[in-house]
Parts: sequence; structure tokens; C-alpha cells
Amino acid sequence: MEALKSHAIVKTHELALKGNNRPWFMRRLVNNLRVATKGTGVERVWQGHMFVGLTLSDEDAWPEVRDRVQDCFGVAKFFKSYTAPPDLDEVKAVLPGLLEGRTFDSFRITANRADKRFPVKSDQINRDMGAYVKDLTGARVDLTHPDLHIHLDVQSKEILIYFDEIKGYGGLPVGVSGLVTAMLSGGIDSPVAAWQLMKRGCTVQFVHFHSYPLVDMSSIEKVVDLTQYLTKFQYGSVLHLVPLGDIQKQIILSTPPAYRVIFYRRFMMRVTEEIARRRKSKAIVTGESCGQVASQTLENIATIDAVVNMPVLRPLIGFNKEEIIDVARALGTFTTSILPDQDCCSLFVPKHPETRSDLETVLKLESVLPVDDLVAMALDKTEVREFSSPVEEPLPA
Repeated sequence: MEALKSHAIVKTHELALKGNNRPWFMRRLVNNLRVATKGTGVERVWQGHMFVGLTLSDEDAWPEVRDRVQDCFGVAKFFKSYTAPPDLDEVKAVLPGLLEGRTFDSFRITANRADKRFPVKSDQINRDMGAYVKDLTGARVDLTHPDLHIHLDVQSKEILIYFDEIKGYGGLPVGVSGLVTAMLSGGIDSPVAAWQLMKRGCTVQFVHFHSYPLVDMSSIEKVVDLTQYLTKFQYGSVLHLVPLGDIQKQIILSTPPAYRVIFYRRFMMRVTEEIARRRKSKAIVTGESCGQVASQTLENIATIDAVVNMPVLRPLIGFNKEEIIDVARALGTFTTSILPDQDCCSLFVPKHPETRSDLETVLKLESVLPVDDLVAMALDKTEVREFSSPVEEPLPA
């Protein structure tokens, strides 16, 4: 056992369907895995036939490598693997040690002959090795629901042996779908929405609106923690902290209370779009769910979106709150998201907000505000922070 080299073997799903573009997607996945496992004891990241391999320096590296590979988008499933020389007798020599300590009444052998020059075909490998394991352990063969699934992947210079499947998130490698800009409130929904876009291969930059010093810094502290946490899925993040307090004061003094939140959101959209354009981002992302709060009725969504000219992506639009909470819990953001804070949109909220706004009325009411000046002021006062993962100190703005 000491002589066996161990690896993590990564399998994809969607990437196999990408046709002529598959090599580009695979290169991005290899690069992301290399970054994700930096400092864990991975000696080499390499591409095999329809999989990616990570060679471990020693057995102690596995727990950390496992956790980081599992968080890498594009990974459908992966295994801890061992290598033997490309000879079935060599595989038989090491299998008893690899099976030691495993309890199973049934098993299956699945051979993949990636190197077609190997003299024994896959179905014959299955029969030969199946008979060997049956004689060795007394377990029966079960091709449908085995207790233990033994994989043998025949490469040109070695045979990979692996057992336990670990599920990944699947999706596409971060970076293949371009840059999007997510509005991150610090609540439950927006981190989940950003994560969903990462899963589709987008790199996400974040924009947070706060009302400090009219309120305390709790919302800023939360989004900093959430951004650092989400960065482990994309390895580098940019967070824009935008002060909204001066804009809110103008809105409160100049417009009817029922429309305050709508005007808040319209200004937030304008500022976010300008940040996105400056960074060559292709879309805005929000955590809105249809009808969840007053600003998220179809009428108000349409009124708010009218101020921007780029796509606004709402991956949670059809989710109910319980479904979003379930994802947030599984993702690991829920505990931070529910910490109490003073959110900018909760400042001076009217008792009876408008739920069915029309654009003509909103434009008339908004005409008293110096829109361009207020947007420029917010942009000028925006603070930018950068984050990296594996965790290092945030870079200076």
C-alpha cells in the first residue's frame, strides 16, 4: 500500500456534451482545480480521457483536497484513486490491501479501457476481475445495486483503481460564461442567486448598498463575510460598497412615502449598471422572487428595470422562500445571512408601499430628483475590496 500513488479522479457531465468546444471547457476546469487545490499537497493536475486527475503528495492531503474539489463547479463526481502498473496481475496484487477494512456483500466491476491498445477488452476485464474479487471476498456480483463499485480505468502507463463516488455540484467551470454583477444585500436570497450564476460558469462581482453612517456597519460586515465565503467557489471576487444614504435622504424629502422603495431600487439599478459597464460585465443579477415583497411584484419589477439597458438575471424568480432557505442551508450561507443587520432598504420604509406602480407616474414623481448627480456621487464614494481563495488577506482597493 505504501508504494501506491493516490489521486483524485474528477468526472464531468455537461462538459462531455460540448462538442468541438470541449477542450476549452476542460482546460478551464483543469486550471480551476489547480487554483482550488493550491497548498493542499497536490503534486500535479492533469487531463486524462474524459476526466481530470489530481496526484496527491501523500494520503494526508486527501481530506482538504476532497473538500476543495467538491466546491469546484464543473465537477459532477469524483473519486479517490490508486494506481497499478498496466497489468491485471498487478491489479490483483494490490486489490486485497485496498479492500481491507471494507465491508460489503455485493460488488460490481466497471472497467474503462481508455487505452485501446491494452490487450484485454473491457467486458473481459469485468469478468476476470469479478471472478477474482468473488473468490477473494465471498461477495456476490450485483450490477444494479452493489454495496461496492470497483472502477478500473486503463490508461497507457497505469491502471487507475477507485471506489467511492463523491457527488460534486456539476454545472460549468467558473469563467467560461463571462462576468456578471450581483446585487448582494446580505440577506438569504442574493448569495444563493450569485451562487447559481457561478454554477452556470459566470464569474460574479458583487455590489452592496449600505446606509452607513445613518445606520451601523452590520450589513457591510455581513456582506464582507458572505463575499469571502462565496469566493471559494470562484477563487477571486470584487466587492463594491456603495453608500446610499444621501440618495435616500433626497428621496425621502422629495417623493411620496409609498414610492420610496421603488425609487431606492431604481437608483440601485442605475449605479449597479454603471459599475457593471465599467468592468465590462454583461448582466445584473438579483435575488428577487416574484411577489415575495412589495418591490418584487411584476409591475414594480418592470418599473425598476426600466432604468437599465442590460439583462437583469433573476435565477430565483420562481422559488418560494422555503426553497431558497433550503439551498442557502446546503450552500452554507444561511447562518450568516440571518444575522441581524440594518439593511439600507429597511431605512424609512413606509407602512403601505406601492405594489402596482406604473412607469408614467414614477417618472413624473422622479423628475424632481437630480438623478445623474446622485448616481455620480454614489459612484464617486464607492469603496472597492478584493478577495481571494484559498484564503489570503484581501487585496487593497
